Amino acid sequence: MPARIRLQRHGKKGQPYYHIVIADGRAPRDGKFIESIGTYNPLTIPAEITIDFDKAISWLHKGATPSDTAKAILAYKGVLLKNHLMKGVAKGALTEEMAEAKFQTWMQEKEAKVLNKKNKQMLSKKEELKNRLEAEAKVNIAKSEAVAKKRAKLLEKEHEADAPVAETPVEEAPAAEAPVVEAPVVEAPVAEAPAVEEVKDETAELPEAPAENTADTEPKAE
Repeated sequence: MPARIRLQRHGKKGQPYYHIVIADGRAPRDGKFIESIGTYNPLTIPAEITIDFDKAISWLHKGATPSDTAKAILAYKGVLLKNHLMKGVAKGALTEEMAEAKFQTWMQEKEAKVLNKKNKQMLSKKEELKNRLEAEAKVNIAKSEAVAKKRAKLLEKEHEADAPVAETPVEEAPAAEAPVVEAPVVEAPVAEAPAVEEVKDETAELPEAPAENTADTEPKAE
């Protein structure tokens, strides 16, 4: 089975770091390899790639087939383009100077694109940071205004509590005069004193009692 150009994983969990290696197609992914031709760090923006052009092109000429990820990396760095140009030189379609000029032109355009991408990312980060700071400033202003309103309300309540309370005159409602109920005058019956009759001197009119005969009064002895 032909050799494969593929990635070998290194690094901690969640922080991958890869080596671009030449390995036997039957070997496990992170097993033994024949030769390392570069590195790939996907955590940076843009990704950091280092590769040995001569070794990569040499292995491509020997028939090594890259994996999908390795192929994308080789195309990004221009290895596949240079390999194609070298085939053209071998066939006589191009001279080495023409192939080198085309490759340098492509590299300059590529570097300009990468630089433009970096600048856009930096501007995007700055804009994002600016928007975040503005949003935080608005939130802080809103909070400070809310606190100020709350303090103002508390001060108003304190002033109201300290201010003397003006006594409002209480209007006395006119007392309702209860109607005077005149009790009926009960006339007590006047007890008439009995008329004093003139007491006649009956003694004057009484006849004198006859003198009793004592002799006649004594019982006779039989």
